[in-house]
Amino acid sequence: MDKERIVSGIRPTGPLHLGHYLGVLKKWVSLQDEYECLYFIADWHALTSEYRDPAIIEKSTKDIIITWLSVGIDPKKAVIFRQSDIKAHAEFFLLLSMITPLPWLERNPTYKELKEELKEKDLGTFGFLGYPILQAADIVIYHADKVPIGEDQLPHLELTREIVRRFNYIYGDKILKEPKEILTQAPKITGLDGKKMSKSYNNTIWIAETPSSLREKIMQMLTDTKRGAKKDPGEPDDCNLYPLHECFTDINTRQEIKPACRSATIGCVECKGILIDNIEKELSPVWDKIEYYKTHMATIDDILYKGASYARDQAEITMERVRSVMGLKT
Repeated sequence: MDKERIVSGIRPTGPLHLGHYLGVLKKWVSLQDEYECLYFIADWHALTSEYRDPAIIEKSTKDIIITWLSVGIDPKKAVIFRQSDIKAHAEFFLLLSMITPLPWLERNPTYKELKEELKEKDLGTFGFLGYPILQAADIVIYHADKVPIGEDQLPHLELTREIVRRFNYIYGDKILKEPKEILTQAPKITGLDGKKMSKSYNNTIWIAETPSSLREKIMQMLTDTKRGAKKDPGEPDDCNLYPLHECFTDINTRQEIKPACRSATIGCVECKGILIDNIEKELSPVWDKIEYYKTHMATIDDILYKGASYARDQAEITMERVRSVMGLKT
């Protein structure tokens, strides 16, 4: 029996941080054995916010693929490619934009949120408003069965399904497949300052930290504001640091940390030291692989070439049908 197909991508707008690692990449690695996975660098999506400085996209593309490989994404199990290498994405985006009502885009619940988060950038463009159509094209062109997303991204996927339903209603039932979601329970990872971890807030812990930079960043992290001194009791559930313990520290140690924090028998510096050791233990093999791939860039180019070849063939299967039903030359 053929495996169901998953499609997912990441925008190359800079290095990947622990939020990506815990919320996306570990899930991607776990899906490789059960599904046919297509993972892509969404460089056209990156242009919606980085069009004034596209150099960051090119640099980030290779860095991100190195990180993917280093955390365990296997090109023998997953197809890895760059969005812009498959020109059919752009063609399909154009054709889907012809049938997508403008109010569907204007009601996008994250449109205003993203504009606020990236308020230092000029995002009053059609590309930014219309990116959900490109997102739909990315998924549907590969006849994806499922898409791994967080609960906050459900409206985006539902918009993709609405576009598919409208296309099928106009041109014929079941030409395009409605993708379903795989809900991922991403941990709530806050940055160094207590806000959501984000490049925009300059509060990130990168996957590719060094031991010294990791220690420096963890030691400066905000903790429970009620703990002005070690003698003051704290509450792990109110601590910016503790969610990282839940991701990197074993349960037995966590069960010791919680009451010790509440009774003020452990201080924040000691608590941070435990976390640093555990993060370093998990990421050390990743760091070693990152250094390896940095000196084997031909391998990255080969992976992208092979991935694009496969993705291009799969995309063309869908595009031949789409052009045909829309009365276009195939």
